[in-house]
Amino acid sequence: MTMALPGTHLLDPAVIDDPYPFYRRLHAEAPVWHVPGTDVFTVSTYPLLAEAASRVEDFSSHIRFLLYRDEEGLPNRVAFGDAGVDVLATADPPKHKVHREVVFSELVAKRMDALEPEVSEVALGCLDRGIDDGRVDFMATVGNIVPITVMSRLIGFRDSDPMQLLRAAFDSTSMLSATATLPELESLIVRTLEVEEWIADQLTDAATNPNDEILGTVARGIDDGILNLQEGGVLLHTLLSAGGESTTSLLGNAVRMLAEHQDLQHHLRANPERIPAFIEEALRLESPFRFLLRTVPSDTTLGDVPIPAGATVLLLWGAANRDGGTFNHPDDIDLERKVPRRHVAFGRGIHHCVGAPLARLEARVVLTALLEHTSAIHLDPQQPPQWVSSLMVRRHDQLAVQITPG
Repeated sequence: MTMALPGTHLLDPAVIDDPYPFYRRLHAEAPVWHVPGTDVFTVSTYPLLAEAASRVEDFSSHIRFLLYRDEEGLPNRVAFGDAGVDVLATADPPKHKVHREVVFSELVAKRMDALEPEVSEVALGCLDRGIDDGRVDFMATVGNIVPITVMSRLIGFRDSDPMQLLRAAFDSTSMLSATATLPELESLIVRTLEVEEWIADQLTDAATNPNDEILGTVARGIDDGILNLQEGGVLLHTLLSAGGESTTSLLGNAVRMLAEHQDLQHHLRANPERIPAFIEEALRLESPFRFLLRTVPSDTTLGDVPIPAGATVLLLWGAANRDGGTFNHPDDIDLERKVPRRHVAFGRGIHHCVGAPLARLEARVVLTALLEHTSAIHLDPQQPPQWVSSLMVRRHDQLAVQITPG
């Protein structure tokens, strides 16, 4: 099916800021859409996205191209070349399973489960400053800081600067944003390679000074011949970027929703046990990662649409999570959904995010503390929320809120 929209619509700044009317058109008119004038396809409905995620032989996770906005406003492709390393999120079976087992060992799972006191400590320190000020940019004060601090500790980086790590994480996801110009994309690639050199040094040091964090686990995987040094560096960079970005986006989106719905704030303060249900709705309604790339090795079809070998396919998680054929009243917050985790905000199938439990933990701790220590949260009418310009991430660049202490 061909939709009567130009390819430039995909990266239109207004659509980037508010993609949901566009998603509804995709659902109705082109569940699998060949973006005119490009080698890019999108998949938007829940059933077709679930099918594509399960067909790993037809829709490979290997990244062979990066997207950028060309001079005509279209999503154009640049070959990733030899810079691409197929690790964890960008690896296919059987390599993917090996990488996942290296990272998510029993030891690391136990470490993640024990993080709640540390998350609470970091969160309360950030919130205290924000609540005292009364009017803050939630992202700069809390939303950006808590996830990257926690992720850095979980990985076990030595002598790291959280703000430098935050910039590295954001650079990595900006590289996949599809909204950068070609020169901007090239600069992001250079900075990303520099960060991976720093991570490689951390791994080399960890080989001689082992620890029980993820850094030490990956270093042992290199020593055992499961990974090489480059793969280990990319793997850690991926965890840092995805782990920090997903929780940062989730926190900002959840707090904006609370600020827009005073009745919801009141309900959750009175019923804090419902906060996890709210987190699932925040994840569904504003998926932190709106798409992930897939590469088509051979000619195939999806939803009766032919897709040629070499095409780039965008699995639109954010669109699937608003699919009215799967979710009743998909644009509403509903704390009583029978299957609250049916959404695909953390992906689906073999690439379901290994850090999903940590993101949920951080969100629960931060939102519980925020609601306990305040009596009201409002958006600052003088500074409307600002979105990051990205087709991939759904993150607030700025979220100014007014806070009344509890």
